Amino acid sequence: MAQTATTPGPNTVQELFAALSSNVGKVLEGKDDAVRQALVCLLAGGHLLIEDVPGVGKTSLAKALARSVEGGTWRRIQFTPDLLPSDVTGVAVWDQGRSEFRFRPGGVFANVVLADEINRASPKTQSALLEAMEEHHVSVDGVTHPLPRPFMVIATQNPIELQGTFPLPEAQLDRFLMRITLGYPDRAAEHAILESHGGHDLVDSLEAVAHADRVLDASSQVERVHVAPSVREYLVDLAAATRSHPDLVLGLSPRGTLGLQQAARALAAATGRDYVIPDDVKQLAPAVVPHRLVLTAEARLSGITALGVLHDLLDGLPVPLAAGGA
Repeated sequence: MAQTATTPGPNTVQELFAALSSNVGKVLEGKDDAVRQALVCLLAGGHLLIEDVPGVGKTSLAKALARSVEGGTWRRIQFTPDLLPSDVTGVAVWDQGRSEFRFRPGGVFANVVLADEINRASPKTQSALLEAMEEHHVSVDGVTHPLPRPFMVIATQNPIELQGTFPLPEAQLDRFLMRITLGYPDRAAEHAILESHGGHDLVDSLEAVAHADRVLDASSQVERVHVAPSVREYLVDLAAATRSHPDLVLGLSPRGTLGLQQAARALAAATGRDYVIPDDVKQLAPAVVPHRLVLTAEARLSGITALGVLHDLLDGLPVPLAAGGA
């Protein structure tokens, strides 16, 4: 797809990130950090898990992201106990007119997919997302169907209501690059929400600020951001520390280490650098690491959290001084 005249698009990753942040920020008042993390996740080619109470803007975030990209599509899948895997991936149906089976795409066929209350569906249905999230395609009756690009799953779950839910297994959690919370807006932001969201949905009035091809090109540029050997050592040291920590039975996986490196690359590119610094890693680690860690029973009973363990490890690890060199 060629860039259109109506949506010229930013030239650099930094300009693209700023344009998308500003556009999505029109909808999510006072949530700049969450918007930045979601966009870093998008540029890094990852998927996002939002764990929060209803009504704080999770759906608006997904819709705003899709609307900010020209040609971007979004689908919402409401995960319920009776949802079938075929509702997610699609199904082959018999076409009497053509006397053949035709593939009917499921809800996962969109640029931004909102998997709402993902922990209310059965594990079998949850796992239907695994191939899509990892491989960017689905297989139905032996036929592989590619998903649109860019492709991002934004899944939500309510941490309060646990009755009738199926907790996400570690293998599923590990496929989410980031887990974040939106939280309630502060007083000033809530005043602004009441004033600006009065009689209409702001998401519907958003205009695209970049073309899908530009987002894909930006993701390719993120891949080329330099990571110095000292920063890689820092990443490996952090992963090793989680795997030997006495309060953890499961540490950071290699997929998690790769994800943290990729997210750090995306953040570096978004701030106009072509190299990663240790602060990029430290800034994103709380969103990338804790949901991949499993505490011991004794640690949970003592009130220790995975985020607390991570902060202790980051405080104790020596930080490399030089990061921009080879």
